[in-house]
Amino acid sequence: MAEFKGTPHNRAKLGDIAKTVLMPGDPLRAKFVAETFLEDVKCFNTVRGMLGFTGKYKGKELSIMAHGMGIPSIGIYSYELYNFYGVENIIRFGTAGAFKPEMDLFDIVLVEHSYSKSTYAREAFGYTEDVMDPSPELNDVLAATAEELGKKYWKGYISSADNFYSDFSIEREPAPYDLLCAEMESFGLFANARYLGKKAACILTISDSIVNKVETTAEQRQTGFVEMMEVALNAAIKL
Repeated sequence: MAEFKGTPHNRAKLGDIAKTVLMPGDPLRAKFVAETFLEDVKCFNTVRGMLGFTGKYKGKELSIMAHGMGIPSIGIYSYELYNFYGVENIIRFGTAGAFKPEMDLFDIVLVEHSYSKSTYAREAFGYTEDVMDPSPELNDVLAATAEELGKKYWKGYISSADNFYSDFSIEREPAPYDLLCAEMESFGLFANARYLGKKAACILTISDSIVNKVETTAEQRQTGFVEMMEVALNAAIKL
């Protein structure tokens, strides 16, 4: 049997990546979390600058790898982790834009349903639904962990969009669901997990408000959002 030499996008060897992976979009955020929270850290991937690290958090081996921006990007990286590297659990932690005026910057959101008009799931797997769901088991662990840590959070439907820049407005084109916020990746992650029989979840921090017209800085998005990171890390070691 030929030696496994990685994928076109990931040069990790088999065994370099833990069974549970936390995935932010930003490679520098992956680096920050790995170097700040993990011990005995090793970098397993630098291809295309999509950094990946494995280390230990409270004695449990975890990996952190960036997934880039958008459904196609997380679609590639999460599929390879599941299908080629034997990863069982992926928790995406990222940023989102609030749709509701009562939501504040830095609020945490636990995704229960991801709504999208993306064709990703249909083109890849023949799924025609406009909603993809996370794994209930992972969401239960994330919710319990947030409560143990005393972190308040929102939960419900979110929008997982293909477009960052568009003339979309909530008023012009109402969604068939009560959407809390918008991000750009969870729909593809959940579709991959469903198809491959794996587990996935997504926890978000509000980085800007589409209705209140406020936003965090680039530096805050890269190194902030510590409460969300703590929930994700402490949930991951229970898996």
